[in-house]
Formats: sequence, C-alpha cells, structure tokens
Amino acid sequence: MQTFPDTAAPLLSPDAQLPKAWPFEEARKIVEHVGARDASKPVLLETGYGPSGLPHIGTFGEVARTTWVRQAYEALTGRSTRLLAFSDDMDALRKVPTNVPQQEMLTKHIGLPLSRIPDPFGEYESFSAHNNARLRQFLDSFGFEYEFASSTEYYANGTFDAALKRMLEVHDEVVSVILPTLGAERRATYSPVLPIHPETGQVMQVPLIAFDADAGTVTWKDDAGKTFETSVYGGHAKMQWKADWAMRWFALGVDYEMSGKDLIDSVKLSSKICRILGKKPPAGLTYELFLDAQGQKISKSKGNGLSVEEWLRYGTPESLSQYMFQQPARAKRLFFDVIPRATDDYLTLVQKAETQEGNDLKANPVWFIHGGTIRPQDTSPVSFTALLNLADVANAETPDTLWKFLRRYDPTLSPESHPYVDKLVNHALTYFQERVRPTKVYRAPTETERKGLVDLAAALADVPVSSTPGEVQDVVFEVGKRYFAKSELRSWFGCLYEVLLGQSEGPRFGIFASLFGLPETVKLIEEALARPALEVTAETPQN
Repeated sequence: MQTFPDTAAPLLSPDAQLPKAWPFEEARKIVEHVGARDASKPVLLETGYGPSGLPHIGTFGEVARTTWVRQAYEALTGRSTRLLAFSDDMDALRKVPTNVPQQEMLTKHIGLPLSRIPDPFGEYESFSAHNNARLRQFLDSFGFEYEFASSTEYYANGTFDAALKRMLEVHDEVVSVILPTLGAERRATYSPVLPIHPETGQVMQVPLIAFDADAGTVTWKDDAGKTFETSVYGGHAKMQWKADWAMRWFALGVDYEMSGKDLIDSVKLSSKICRILGKKPPAGLTYELFLDAQGQKISKSKGNGLSVEEWLRYGTPESLSQYMFQQPARAKRLFFDVIPRATDDYLTLVQKAETQEGNDLKANPVWFIHGGTIRPQDTSPVSFTALLNLADVANAETPDTLWKFLRRYDPTLSPESHPYVDKLVNHALTYFQERVRPTKVYRAPTETERKGLVDLAAALADVPVSSTPGEVQDVVFEVGKRYFAKSELRSWFGCLYEVLLGQSEGPRFGIFASLFGLPETVKLIEEALARPALEVTAETPQN
C-alpha cells in the first residue's frame, strides 16, 4: 500500500474536491485529526458494542459505516488503518433482555459483569461470550476486516493499566467534569472507578473513601459497611461508562469512532475527560437511530426492529448494506417493508456504476459495498419488486413458477447463467409467502378507475406479445391520460397497484405486464373487475 512521508503539510487542502459521498467527508475529519503524525502508524477506527443483549442490526450498521469511512480514508491517503470492534463485556447487567431464555436465572445475576453471567443458551462460558460470538459470526459473514477486543480481557491482561493509573492521577478533575451532569442523589455516590466486590462479584457503584495512584488502589465500603481496598488492575475494577469510554480512547489511541444521536452528551463528556487524561479525543460522526414499525427506537433488550438474520431471510447482503449506507444522519424505519426498496435501489446503483469513473464512481454506494471492486454480475435485469409482484399474482409456491415467466420474458435467463437473479427469486418467494400473502388486501376501483381498467384490458389485448416493456408502458400511459389529468397520473398507477396487486406501489407496470404476459395481465384485470365492490383479502389462483 502506498504511504505518504511524514510531513507537516496537510494531506488534503481545505478546498480539495472529494467524491460526493459522506464517508469521504468523514475521512477528511480523520486527516485533520491525524495531522502530521508518523505515517507508519496505522490510523485506528473503533466501534463499540454492549453485549447486554443479542446483537441487532444497528450494531452491524455501525461496523459497516465505519468500514466505509476506513475505505474512503485509505483511498484518499494511501495510509494503513485498523478497525477495532470493541465489546464492553465487563459492564454490569442492569436489566434482563426480553428476547432471551432463562429470564429468572438472568434476573438473579443482575449487577454482575456480563462476562461473569452464565449463558442462558447453554452454549458458551458466559452471556457476553455468547453475544460476542454472535457479533463476530455476522460480521464475518459480511467479510468485514476487523480486530475483536474484549473489555474483560483488556482490563485483566494489563492493556489498560497505564491509563487506569492516569485516571487515578486526575481523579478529582474527572469528577469535577461529571458531577454537574448528575442529580443530587447520584452526585453523593459518584466515582469514575467501579470496584468489583471480591465476595459477591457485583460491580459496585459506591463513593471512594480513598485512592492511591501510585499503588493503583481504591478504598471503599459496601452496603454492609465492610471496608475493602481494591486494586484497579487485573480486572478487579472497571471505569464508569463515560470515564471508561475516554480511558479507552486514551489507552488505545483511537482516531475515529462514530456513535448514535442518543450519545451526544456522552461524547462531549468523554471528550473532556480524554483531554484531561492527556490526549485529543477521536473524530467521529453522530448518526441517527433506527426506528421500528411503530416509530420507536430499536433496542437490544426489547428485541424490536429487525435482526441481521431476518433481513437476510428476505433480502440480499448487498440490499442491507445499501440501506445502511444511505443518509446516516437521518432517522429511518427499520422493518420488513424497507427490504424491497433497498434491494431495487442497489440494483439501480449497480447499473449506474458500470458507466461511472473517478469521483462519480467513488460517490456510488456500490463502490463502498464491494470494497472498491464493482461486480456487474451482482445485478439483475428484473427488479425485486417485479419478482415480488410476479410471485403474488401467480400465487407462486416454488421458484420454478417464477422462472417460467422469466424465461419467457428473456430466454437467456436461467438459474445457472444468472445466479444472482436466482437469489432474488428465492428471496422474493419467501417474502411473498411469509410477509405479503397472509395480509393481502385488494381495493375496489372507483367508477372512473373501472372505466380505465376496462379500456386498458382492451388495449393490452391488441398489443403484440413481442412488444418491449417500454412500449407496453406507453400504452398504459395513454389509457391513463384519458381518465386522469397529467398531474393525477400517479393516482392511475396507484389504482393499478391497489386494485390489481393489492399493494400501495409496485414496479413500472409495463415491465410487470411483460414479465407476467400480456394475455395473463388482461385476465388479471378482468378478474379484478369481477370481484365484489368490497375490499377483500384474497389469493389469486396459481398459473
């Protein structure tokens, strides 16, 4: 990898033209943060994970986004980087997640470090070990390059010793920063150091009687009034959350870490503490939080929203990456109904990437998703939404049903020659059978829409079966313009989707009709017109 000489000159001028993608703006922040530091030292990017519950899709998003910033930085500078996925597995369990077994057993262990609580699944030596393994499994499945780090191990093996000693040296300064942010009751007991009770194993939130920076010890009393002197080394104590974050930045020399909007105040306080310790806090991005179907923040303990496994049951890895890439500073719903749109957005961007070069290509999310290597075979001439609609109207039970239509649409298509299309076929079939068919609702047409549909059936019956999807789309437009003003044509297509397909939106109707077949589309319209004038839940007979 190309490296740049250590120089005081900036790597990028302030007005340097970067590709118009947010990871490059984040990479500029790292360039400014690193400054003239020795180029032989890799830049360290970090992501944090609290294993108090099963890893959720937001955890994947943070690692993916940080990876894209890393990629942009390396492309801009030629300098090497490291990505550390850090697990806060020495944190105490504060509440029991609702989506794991053995709730009663876990309740008995509240207050203990996550790495000292039995695994409720019975597979690993601790609850955090199970969750850490789950985290690594899905990060590995996406091919992320990262180093995994455990808070428990770093506290126990001495990685943090120098930073812990420094924390005791500036103890009073750290306390003075934190106290104004706490309520009166919490201020009375606050200390940045949380000793582990030598008898119960509990993480103790108690005021310190004394501390000795040279000896590396703290003195405290438990609830029974018993006095203990505890070493802060060897995993016998840990830091309180905001002090812990700052201590980690200081100890490891973290250059970049992004975090959610809910941690804005924590970032500010941890940054102040990091400066007190003696280092500049890392650069970073504040991203918006994901919301579930009801607009509530997704949570590890609630288990709402989507898991990575659920997404990959219905969509491709590329579609998930595409969803994560777009607009990280904007709150977005993260539920099943976003999968089709994300899949089609990815397919559209792959097509664009095939003709792009230079900064235009590097601004395309596909460049990031594939690590700078565009793979045109990872695409499909047919949208996921079209496949989903095809599965719907055919009431498909097997992939063969969809492939029958695809081969008629394009004889060159086959599972063997187009494996990515085959993946989409299987995902669309599963999505239809499990997410669409159980709740399908068709709307009755208005009187104006009914007349338009009658005309459309007649017009499509006269269209040659050899017509292109574009030519079929032109026919659909022409019929719609007879009944809807130009500004209202969206309502015409809404009618087609809601009356014929039982959904609020769909693919270009010309493409759908060409896939399904013009005679079959005419029959579909006639069946819709024959339905009772009430909304019904129905399944179309399989073709």
